[in-house]
Amino acid sequence: MTQPARPGHSPHAAAHAAVETAITPCTGWHCSHLFYAFDRHRLAALSAAGLAEGAARFAAALDPAGPEAATRLQTWIVPGHKADFGVMVLDPDPLKVDAVHQRLLAGPLGEALVPTYSFVGLTEVSEYVPTVEQYAERLVAEGEVVDSPSYKAKVQGYAAREPAMRQARLEPELPPWPNACFYPMNKKRKVGENWFTLPSAERSRLMAEHGASGMKFGGRVSQLITVSVGLDDWEWGVTLWARRPDWLKEIVYTMRFDEASARYAEFGPFYTGYVATAAQILAHCRVTT
Repeated sequence: MTQPARPGHSPHAAAHAAVETAITPCTGWHCSHLFYAFDRHRLAALSAAGLAEGAARFAAALDPAGPEAATRLQTWIVPGHKADFGVMVLDPDPLKVDAVHQRLLAGPLGEALVPTYSFVGLTEVSEYVPTVEQYAERLVAEGEVVDSPSYKAKVQGYAAREPAMRQARLEPELPPWPNACFYPMNKKRKVGENWFTLPSAERSRLMAEHGASGMKFGGRVSQLITVSVGLDDWEWGVTLWARRPDWLKEIVYTMRFDEASARYAEFGPFYTGYVATAAQILAHCRVTT
């Protein structure tokens, strides 16, 4: 027999209480982008022994294969005044992600490090990635004849690669390409340009056009979108890697003309990066010789 709810206790609350609680996501990984500059005056105050120990612990904290390493970790040299270097780190456990930052600050070089920017998010599969059924409907809308050989081949091909495609968004491998950039973005909520009041079908159409522009850069540029809605000041973070630096410029310029960007997107600061080891960062920034 069903027991009556006790006064002050909702059966819905009891159901929610029975759900397992954790700081790891149900799907996907935590992802942080961390940027730092070196304080030259404080570096100059370090002894030779302190600098040597600091460099060793700096390298250990940023070793992607170290005993305390997160699932994914990549470091960049960052040109310009915004930062000297950047760290991109992913793991199901947010504390393991943040531990990279804490180890950097706790080391002998910590007093000479100035955090300049951070962005916290989660990996996700976008709602605009079509299911197999939605992909089939899109083919028909584009003129494919249902059950034609071409239609069947395209649907079967998409069905075969769709699971791996979704998994790659949730648990990504970081491309071994040397050029990278990161920027945060929002979708507009302005009168007459409010993305969130558009019908779902219209948003999907605009994002399909946007995605088609990006696919033209296959093999030259790779992209990861992380979501920060409810986690950080911006709604999404975009990380791009390219075989050549001018392709970063080319893809961003090209996709800015898509209506999803030109009319509905707002962008934050851009951080350019060149993938490098911790030792290369220290040498480039003249911390070590």
